[in-house]
Amino acid sequence: MSEPIRAAYSNWPQYNAAFHDVVEQLTDEQLGTQPSSDRWPLWATIGHAACQRVFWLCVFLGAPGEADTPFPNSGFNCPGDDDLDTVWSGTQLAEALDSTFRVIDWCLDNWTVESLADVITHKEDPRSYTRGSLVQRVFAHDLTHIAELNETLSRLGLAQVDIWD
Repeated sequence: MSEPIRAAYSNWPQYNAAFHDVVEQLTDEQLGTQPSSDRWPLWATIGHAACQRVFWLCVFLGAPGEADTPFPNSGFNCPGDDDLDTVWSGTQLAEALDSTFRVIDWCLDNWTVESLADVITHKEDPRSYTRGSLVQRVFAHDLTHIAELNETLSRLGLAQVDIWD
């Protein structure tokens, strides 16, 4: 029997918990901080990170759980990407991180090392991907946006997401 992929991503739950804890404590004013004129406010970046989990894992890879997140239409309605008018609070964003991480948890427990080689195509994208490359993409995407958030939090003198603790 093949092993689930959780062992390869054993720190992801810890990273998400740290992400959640910092985001939940941010005020609306802090979440409204725009790192530069060409970047989204923090709330949009965090919402985008959570929404993209659903898009890649549920829409592209077929994992269940999309309906149990705030992103039932993640291909067309994500914070930042598609909606900069609906401002999200720290509590809403923390809940979005939790609900979308339940999708990740399912993937970590149900996809196997062998299944990472499965080739995935989607009707709206002419490219082919392996399941493994898309799981890596979502993992790297989380870390990229955590680093982006930390950069701004550091400039504001606020506690950062500590993925090394």
